[in-house]
Amino acid sequence: MTSGSSRPSDPATGTLTHDLDRAHVFHSWSAQGALNPFLVAGAAGTRVWDYDGKEYLDFSSQLVNTNVGHQHPKVVEAIKKQADTLATIAPAHGNLARGEAAKRIVARAPESFNKVFFTNGGADAIENAIRMARLHTGRDKVFTTYRSYHGNTGAAIVATGDWRRMPNEYARGHVHFFGPFLYRSEFWASTPEEESERALRHVRRMVESEGPSTVAAILIESIPGTAGVLVPPPGYLEGLRSLCDEYGIMLILDEVMAGFGRTGRWFAFDNFDVVPDLVTFAKGVNSGYVPAGGVIVSDHIAATFDERVFPGGLTYSGHPLAMASIVGALDAMEDEGIVDNARMIGESHLAPGLAELASKHPMIGEVRGLGVFWALDLVADPGTREPVSASVIGALKGELMTRGLLPFTADNRIHVVPPCIVTPDEVAQALEIYDEAFTAVA
Repeated sequence: MTSGSSRPSDPATGTLTHDLDRAHVFHSWSAQGALNPFLVAGAAGTRVWDYDGKEYLDFSSQLVNTNVGHQHPKVVEAIKKQADTLATIAPAHGNLARGEAAKRIVARAPESFNKVFFTNGGADAIENAIRMARLHTGRDKVFTTYRSYHGNTGAAIVATGDWRRMPNEYARGHVHFFGPFLYRSEFWASTPEEESERALRHVRRMVESEGPSTVAAILIESIPGTAGVLVPPPGYLEGLRSLCDEYGIMLILDEVMAGFGRTGRWFAFDNFDVVPDLVTFAKGVNSGYVPAGGVIVSDHIAATFDERVFPGGLTYSGHPLAMASIVGALDAMEDEGIVDNARMIGESHLAPGLAELASKHPMIGEVRGLGVFWALDLVADPGTREPVSASVIGALKGELMTRGLLPFTADNRIHVVPPCIVTPDEVAQALEIYDEAFTAVA
C-alpha cells in the first residue's frame, strides 16, 4: 500500500534544493559527508510531499511538534496578520500578542500558575527553569534521569541522559538516576507497582546520598519522549512530588514534547495526580510554526523575583510572530476539539490497532503510549528482549518510506506520533503500511 502520488512534480527545484543543502547546510547530530536528506516540497494537514510529487503520511509530526498538522490556516493567518501589524518588538516592551499568548497558556495550567517566561524553544526553556529553581532555593544540584532528552544548550544537554550528553559535559551540578521502565527494568521489578516503588526508593537514596540541602530540582519529562514514550507507572510522579515536598526541592516537569495535546490532554501531567513547581514547553504550543518555548512559573517561584532581578533574558523572548502563532494554534485546538481528537484516536484506534500489530509481529516486543504518543519497542528475540540492530531499523524506515509513510525512529524503536488532527481513516492506512513493512523486513 502507498500513500499516493497526487502532487505536481518539480524535479529541477528538488535538485537545486539538494545541491544547496549539501553545499551550505551543516546538519545537527550528523556526520556531514554521507548525508542525503529527505527533501520536502510542501505539506498540508497530516501529509508532506517531495519534489517528485510523492505524498507521505507524516507519522513523525516532524520532531513530534506539528500537533495541529501542517499549514493550519488559522495559525498561518495569525502569523500573517501579526506581521502586518508589528513584526518584532523588544521583550522589555508590552505587546498584546504576548499577553494573549501567556493568558491562553496559563488558562490550561494548574491554578497556582499565572506567569510565563517565553524563550525561543525547549532547550532554553530548560536552561531558565533550572536557573529559576537554583535561585529560588539557593541550591545547585539538578537531578535528571538517564533515559531523557532535554535539549542541546549548556545545562540542558548535561541534564540529558542519553549519549548526546557525553561530548558536551561542561555544566556543573548535574546528577543522573534511573527512572522507571518496567519492560527493561533496572530494579528487577515484575509489576508496575513494584517498578514505581523501587524506582522511588532509588531516587530517594540518591537524594539522601547527595545531600537534600544541596538539591535545587528534580527535572523529569512527564512522559519521556525521545527515550521511548515511557509512561510512568502508578504513583511515580506523585511519589516524586512527595519527595520534593519533604526536602524543599523544586519539581520541574518537561512538557516540551508531551504537552499541548500530544497525550490527549493539554499537559501530559494532567494524566496523573501531580502539580509541579515549573513547567517547560515548546513544540506543540504552536506546532513549531515559529520558534517558541517557555517556562510556566508557579506563583511561589514568581514571587521570588518580585523584588529581586531575574538574571535571564533573550532578544526574541515573546517574539510577536511566535506569540501570534501560539494564539492561533491554541484557539484552533480549542475550537476544533483537537485535544479530544488525540485522546479518542489513542483510545479507540492506536491502542487497539498497535496491539493487533504486535500480536502479528514478534519483533514488536512492547507497545506503549497515550493519545497520539506511542512507541514500538523492537526486539531481535522476544524472550531476551535484545534490541534489534540499527540495520533493521534502517530497513524498516526504507520500507515505510517506500509505502508512503514518514516515520520517527530512535534507537531500536518506531515512534508512532502523528499530528493530533489525524483521522481514524489515516490511522487505518498507517497501520496497514506498518504491517506491510514489518512483514517485508521479517
